[in-house]
Amino acid sequence: MGCSKLIALVLVPALVAVHVHVPMASAANSNLFRDYIGAIFNGVKFTDVPINPRVRFDFIMAFVIDYTTATEPPTPTNGQFNIFWQNSVLTASAVAAIKQSNPNVRVAVSLGGATVNDRPVLFNITSVESWVQNAVSSLTTIVQEYNLDGIDIDYEQFQADPATFAECIGRLVTTLKSNGVIKFASIAPYGNADVQRHYQALWASYGSVIDYVNFQFYAYGASTTEAQYVDFFDQQLVNYPGGNILASFTTAPTTTSVSINTSLSACQTLQSQGKLYGIFIWAADHSRSQGFKYDTQAQALLANAPAGY
Repeated sequence: MGCSKLIALVLVPALVAVHVHVPMASAANSNLFRDYIGAIFNGVKFTDVPINPRVRFDFIMAFVIDYTTATEPPTPTNGQFNIFWQNSVLTASAVAAIKQSNPNVRVAVSLGGATVNDRPVLFNITSVESWVQNAVSSLTTIVQEYNLDGIDIDYEQFQADPATFAECIGRLVTTLKSNGVIKFASIAPYGNADVQRHYQALWASYGSVIDYVNFQFYAYGASTTEAQYVDFFDQQLVNYPGGNILASFTTAPTTTSVSINTSLSACQTLQSQGKLYGIFIWAADHSRSQGFKYDTQAQALLANAPAGY
């Protein structure tokens, strides 16, 4: 995640099964708040983050990546995921403790991200079958070790065509859910044509197993107005029909993203229109230097909305 996006695409032929997309819930207000955490390695802890008991709260640890840093530059591992979040701080015992002390908290992990060791992370596979098999196995081990509840898909650069990406991710999520390994899954696209092609292909074939769309609205430019933000949101309701679209903003120090105040104003407008299913923030690591002011404000906005997964 972030605001500087690098895109690479090499077409890979694939045979793709057709799956009927069953629309999920229509746009409606809800109280889901989600916070990415652990990517910046600045020591931020779950317990640092204020948690409003009146929201449904998901921590999303960033990231696990099917790359290895045993080589230079890092190289893909065809679905064999390794931990790249700050797991010396965000430990399995820390996950257990935050969930025990806050019944409204779930913890997930995000797959992919933009870079590893400042090099682009590419969705790169050897074959659909081998990638899915490796991904199911390695993620099952990580999810069970850390007692996680779900996964988030945040690949942003691709060396596979949209149909191949859709089949790999769709089969992965379907298998993890049917095996009882995860309870929910989300995707994290943004407003780039190639990224949208890949995630819309996934949605068209496997949208019925995707619970939330963490759309990176903050990737739009700093000149974005509240009205434009709302228009961008409405576009995603069309792009991901029936999806639970979350609004978003970043607390990272940046002069190129939609401002936090514009984002929060847009969230208020969306809520008044009955469309604000939830809000996510990138990321708690950055919010700490601001005293989690905006995390608190976002949760307060959501606190009076209806609950329900």
